Amino acid sequence: MSPNIGAEADLTLHYPDEETAKAVAEAVRPDNYQAPEGMQINVKRRKTELDVHILCPKGVGSLIQTLDDLLGCLSAAEKTINSLP
Repeated sequence: MSPNIGAEADLTLHYPDEETAKAVAEAVRPDNYQAPEGMQINVKRRKTELDVHILCPKGVGSLIQTLDDLLGCLSAAEKTINSLP
């Protein structure tokens, strides 16, 4: 059996305005999104963009699960924001 090899991913998300980008960033900041132990998730906002970096020491499988969860949270935040008047 081979040891786990760490994996990482970078995402850049584009939003129509800074207010939306800020609201989505707040919704997924680390104290709102519980990452698995040992995982590092950094979210930085640059005007209308969010840069997300995920470092997963447990390997690709765990990274894929985390990406799926995080993308679900991002989608929920976007839908909520878009439903506001």
